[in-house]
Amino acid sequence: MAGPERPRATGPASDSPFGSAPAARPAPAAAPTPVTPPTTAPGVSWGETTFTEGEVRWAPELPPGWVPAEEEVGEPEVVGGGPPTYEAEPTAWPEADPEEPAGLVPDTVLDGASYGRLTVRTVAIRGDSARYRGQPRRDALLTARFGSGDAAVLLVATASGARAADDAHRAAHDAVRWIAGAVGSSRARLADDLRAGRRAALKSGLHRLTDRCYGRLRARGEDLGLDEGTYTASLRCLLLPADPECRIRLFFGVGEGGLFRIRDGAWQDLELAPDEASAPFRFRATVAQPGDALVMCSPGLADPLRGEPGLAAHLATRWGAGRVPGLAAYLADAQTRVKGYADDRTAVTIWDA
Repeated sequence: MAGPERPRATGPASDSPFGSAPAARPAPAAAPTPVTPPTTAPGVSWGETTFTEGEVRWAPELPPGWVPAEEEVGEPEVVGGGPPTYEAEPTAWPEADPEEPAGLVPDTVLDGASYGRLTVRTVAIRGDSARYRGQPRRDALLTARFGSGDAAVLLVATASGARAADDAHRAAHDAVRWIAGAVGSSRARLADDLRAGRRAALKSGLHRLTDRCYGRLRARGEDLGLDEGTYTASLRCLLLPADPECRIRLFFGVGEGGLFRIRDGAWQDLELAPDEASAPFRFRATVAQPGDALVMCSPGLADPLRGEPGLAAHLATRWGAGRVPGLAAYLADAQTRVKGYADDRTAVTIWDA
């Protein structure tokens, strides 16, 4: 004989692949825990609230010395003639490939460090045009320390993918990763050459490492079935010694961008020596002086720096005379807007105390 029929659920069926969980019985309500307001010592004052003897009050929202945060943050500064075409903030995210989540690129990357007399700030920002159209940031940025103590070397590598290439952001990220691996593998020799000031050895060695990086980019493009020369990027790097007694600042790379120095409040363009104007491999070794600010940047910032005097004057005031901004302030400086310039911006600034 069949037993009594069990009651069936009367709720709607679930389409979830995980099924539907049985309804849980409501837990009995817990008795509220009594909370005793804090007492304060007579005469203690927080902000505009003063406690007198015998009073029992709740503590005010802010402890001593705190101030309310501003609700509104001002838009980035604008220099030059008229407001830019696009909005100041990101509009659309790039379309994501579910098969390659590792290929997603954030809108902005910000980093910094300090070693002895040397302070580094660096940022990569998606351009106004790419923000509006939902395109990925074509500029890549990598910061790395190889080794430890005074024997360490610091690398800041930036790359800009080709403007019309669909895989521009991937090529740029491959370029900075591969040059970082090559520099890291040669860190002991590079650190020794830096401290000894062996300019010729550094130039030939870094030229060789850069050639290997571009060889890998070409091979990767062939693997992807792309036309020759389309899977590539402009590459710019700063190699810095962690040793505070070594003041050599080394720049190398291939392609467009900018290398500048702010000294005594004036900009100096260090991009190319006269005998290297047509060389694809760029190399420059400089000796830092106290108060210098060395600026390496992608074309998205180099072009308006050269084309809009107002931007150069503004950043000379912000970054010159040994003034080192915090990370948030540096980001705001790098976002200073100029009408007609909407590309990605990547900037690296090195201050010497």
